[in-house]
Amino acid sequence: MHIAVAGNIGAGKTTLTELLSKHYGWIPNFEDVDDNPYLNDFYNDMQRWSFNLQIYFLNSRFNQILEIRKSGKTVIQDRTIYEDAEIFAPNLHAMGLMSTRDFNNYKTLFDLMTSLIQPPDLLIYLKASIPTLVNQIQKRGREFENSIRLDYLKQLNDRYEAWIRGYKPGKLLIVSVDELDFASNKEDLSFVIDKVDALIHGLF
Repeated sequence: MHIAVAGNIGAGKTTLTELLSKHYGWIPNFEDVDDNPYLNDFYNDMQRWSFNLQIYFLNSRFNQILEIRKSGKTVIQDRTIYEDAEIFAPNLHAMGLMSTRDFNNYKTLFDLMTSLIQPPDLLIYLKASIPTLVNQIQKRGREFENSIRLDYLKQLNDRYEAWIRGYKPGKLLIVSVDELDFASNKEDLSFVIDKVDALIHGLF
């Protein structure tokens, strides 16, 4: 089974992935942040590196999905292949930070890849307001994230909301991060686990 956690930068995807993998004994599959050769350059010069970064993520996540399905095990994935194509790449294109030629090239490749894979059995979307995202980004203190602008986070949030409203490929659980603190409150984590249980049992 393939479970995926989606959400904006700082929404708590990695934390929830860790907590649920421990609780259920699922194999966690994390986003490749530390070994990503483009992230630092991208935040310093978005226009120059946007296409390279998006292609890197697309390739990385496509490989992850192939490995997940091949393993025959239950895996929980931190961020999905859809978020890059539905949120990040179109946002960079709209901001003039990715050319139309590069965006169309990227989108064609994404469409081909997604025609060859199955969507997650369950998507968990972490919904968070801008103050919550900023607070959590500051807390984790990644140097390359210091330059992220509020309007950039808001644009991403708007695109996430539009994507989730139209999400149809599989089961969906929306978790409000503003109202829950699953990282440090066991009751809040239990609440999320109960919701996940209800949806998972419906998958069999």
